[in-house]
Amino acid sequence: MLGFYSGNCRVALFVELRFYNIVVLTGGARDLPARQQTLRGTLDWSYRLLNASEQTLFRRLSVFAAGCTLEAVEAVCDTKADLGLDVLDGMASMVDKSLVQQLGEAGGETRFLMLSTIREYAREHLLESGENTATRRAHAAYYLVLAEDWGPDLTAHPETVERFYIEHHNFREALEFLIREGDADWGMRLGAALFHFWEVREHFAEGRAFLDRLLRLPAAMAQPKLRARLLFYHAVFASAQGDFTSGQTLQQESMEVCRRIGDYRGVAVALNALGITARDRGDLATAISLFEQCVTTWKELGNSIDAARTLSNLANVVRLQGDYARASELYRECLAMFREAGDSTGIAWTLNYQGDLLRETSDFAAARSCYEQSLSAFKQLAEGWGVASAICDLARLSAAQGDYQYAERLYVQSMKMFQDLGHKRGIARVLECLAVAAAAQSRPEQSLRLAGAAAALRQRIGSPLIPAEESDLEKKLEEARHMVTNTAGLEAWSRGWEMSTEAALEEALGYSALPGRS
Repeated sequence: MLGFYSGNCRVALFVELRFYNIVVLTGGARDLPARQQTLRGTLDWSYRLLNASEQTLFRRLSVFAAGCTLEAVEAVCDTKADLGLDVLDGMASMVDKSLVQQLGEAGGETRFLMLSTIREYAREHLLESGENTATRRAHAAYYLVLAEDWGPDLTAHPETVERFYIEHHNFREALEFLIREGDADWGMRLGAALFHFWEVREHFAEGRAFLDRLLRLPAAMAQPKLRARLLFYHAVFASAQGDFTSGQTLQQESMEVCRRIGDYRGVAVALNALGITARDRGDLATAISLFEQCVTTWKELGNSIDAARTLSNLANVVRLQGDYARASELYRECLAMFREAGDSTGIAWTLNYQGDLLRETSDFAAARSCYEQSLSAFKQLAEGWGVASAICDLARLSAAQGDYQYAERLYVQSMKMFQDLGHKRGIARVLECLAVAAAAQSRPEQSLRLAGAAAALRQRIGSPLIPAEESDLEKKLEEARHMVTNTAGLEAWSRGWEMSTEAALEEALGYSALPGRS
């Protein structure tokens, strides 16, 4: 990239330092010796060429991590209208002087990026200027508003998830600043606004770590309602990582806070979450009791939709106990409630769960009808995760009927969708299903490779199978283990464990494309 300075200056060019993966500025005035300038000297020289207003803009831009939009620059760098120049003109000058790169559009807006070496230099000047705290607070304020504005659309609009992803580093930067400053108000609000992004993108460890630090701030105790929400979110991530003890403790604390302040909706949410945790750790009797209490609470609050959702959770646990008659009755009850309320998402998931029950009782024709209705509903809602899940369930149904070739084609279709969505838990689930299908078709080494790849992926994202699911998978893989020697089985598993996600996907996709399997 070439940029020209005004006046008696020559071309400034970027030289890539490949080892550090950074770019540094070199060059010099016409009357300087024809020798390479030191990086520090070059940056000093470049900074002095800026006028006072440009220097102020340059310093303040250092608070952005991994780029920013023009709107963000205006909000953060000229909060008090004290910059002394038009922001658009100022950014054009930064780009012309090769101090900032102008990137292509991301999320519908042009972004600007200050390279890491230059950003560190600008940050030094920001600290020296005495403006660091004020500028960082303006940065945190902007990204707090952004997160709270975008948050409500996150689950309904996948493009919003991508916008969060683009600004991920800026959100982190804002949280780090607020935690260092002990600002529990803004920090907890930002943590709450980022919860769904962390969950959808499976950043469980990151979300859990930030929430833990926020809850430890001394001022966090002064905001019980917000604290209860963060305790709930923290518990969700703990349980997602298989830490059910911490999840249960956090949910109980959230429920106690809600009871003290009279937040009965929060009590119901915590009861439902405690039921899910009990279910996942295998305590089905406790789960049923908690879900029943939760349904009663929702009905007392007059919230039929949440009552129906909890009834669905109750039905799932009753089904796990093998009481298919009661589970079927509960599914019919919550389906009627969802239909009366016009909750299309609830209808789609309940149809899917009914399909699971019918598959488990070998009523395959009725199961296929439910799955197909569920798939159609998810497609109408444009809910990608639901579509991919329904296709995977149709594949499991075909496998249960012995049609493994068709099942594998559906599994691959489902996996491609999960891959496009960036949903790693979905990819792991399909890899496990493919491993079971391979075992059933006497392909033990491939079965164990795929199972090993799925296990490694779950470890990387910190989302292990719950004990009941792990036990069920191991039983289904026993056949594959018995077909090979212990050494061969361990070698196949290890090869799968060492595979990248991309390599595992290639194996699964490649096998489905072999002659006779299309």
